[in-house]
Amino acid sequence: MSAVQQVITIGVCVFATMLTRFLPFFIFSEKRPTPRYIQYLGHALPAAIFGMLVIYCLKNVSLLSGSHGLPELLAILVTAAMHLWKRQMLLSIAAGTVCYMLLVQMVF
Repeated sequence: MSAVQQVITIGVCVFATMLTRFLPFFIFSEKRPTPRYIQYLGHALPAAIFGMLVIYCLKNVSLLSGSHGLPELLAILVTAAMHLWKRQMLLSIAAGTVCYMLLVQMVF
C-alpha cells in the first residue's frame, strides 16, 4: 500500500469509528424519550454479546483429547468467581484471561 492509500484507510477508519460513537447522540436527543425497543436492546445486548463470546471461545475445546478442557473450565470458574466477588466485568475478564494463559503456558 502506498502512503496515500494508508492515510485514506486510516481516515476512513477514524470516520467510521467516530460515526458509530456519535450517531446515537444525534439520533436520540435528550428532548425526546428513548424508544422502548432501544432501551430493551441496551439491557439485552451486553449479556447476549458476552454469551456469544463465551461460545466463540469454547467452540474448539475437545473434551476427548489433550487437556480435556480443564484450563478452560478453571478459567471460567475464576471469571465467574471474580465477577460474583467484585461485580466488575473488565476485572473478571482480565482475571480469567490471565488464569487461562498461565494454565496453558505453565501447567498443561
